[in-house]
This record gives sequence, C-alpha cells and structure tokens, in this order.
Amino acid sequence: MAANGGYNGKCFCGAVELKVSGEPVAMGYCHCSSCREWSAGPVNAFSLWPQDAVTITKGADSLASYQKTERSIRKWCKTCGGHVLTEHPLWGLTDVYAAVIPALPFKPMLHVNYQETVLPMKDGLPKQRDFPPGFGGTGELVEE
Repeated sequence: MAANGGYNGKCFCGAVELKVSGEPVAMGYCHCSSCREWSAGPVNAFSLWPQDAVTITKGADSLASYQKTERSIRKWCKTCGGHVLTEHPLWGLTDVYAAVIPALPFKPMLHVNYQETVLPMKDGLPKQRDFPPGFGGTGELVEE
C-alpha cells in the first residue's frame, strides 16, 4: 500500500510506475478472446478504477498504446513490453491489471465474457455471458 493510501504498481522492468487511489469499482476475470490474446493467457484478472484514481507517477513517456476498438486503449511499457493498463473511455474506467499492483488484495467479484472461456473456473462467482447491463451487456448469467 502507498504511504498516503492507495496502492503502487509498476511494469515488469519498473520504467513505468503508477498509483491507484481509493477502492476499485470492480475486480474479476475477463475471458474474452481479445483479453486472452493481449495477455497471452487463458484469462485476464482485472481491477477497474475511476479514471481519476489512476496516476502514472513515473515513465509516462515510456508508455505506448493501441486502440483496437472504441471501448479499449491498451497501454504497455516500451522498454520491457510489460502490460500496464487499459483505458475504457466510454465507461470512464481504467483497468489496471491485478498483477501490476502486487499489494492489492485481489477480491474478484465476477467473471465477464464467460461464454468465450477456454479455462472453466468453478469458484462460485457469478459468470456473466458477456457484460453486466450497465456496460452494454445482456447481464445474462451462465452456469459454472
């Protein structure tokens, strides 16, 4: 935890550092093919924060970005290639990948885009077929 509240995070090499303040809006797992391809893993652990709760404290000029859709601007460190965050401007949120903030007690609330899963997880958490209604999804749940 940061000295004045919040949590500190960094990319793989430490060239980019950030701070998140307050509490995340949501934490969970995304199973969409876009997140899987981006993360090179079967599932992506996310922590969503209000945009103004995320501050790059070092290395802002070391961040590169890519925008595949209007929903997501993915950012990574140009030095090490480590993924740092994804901005979601339509929702006013920033996803700081859970692994980037090692001291954050990760408490997942749900799974999103579970219809696309390649790694079924039996953890008792709600499994959204796509997204909750407030994020443009159906809100439909699927079974574990």
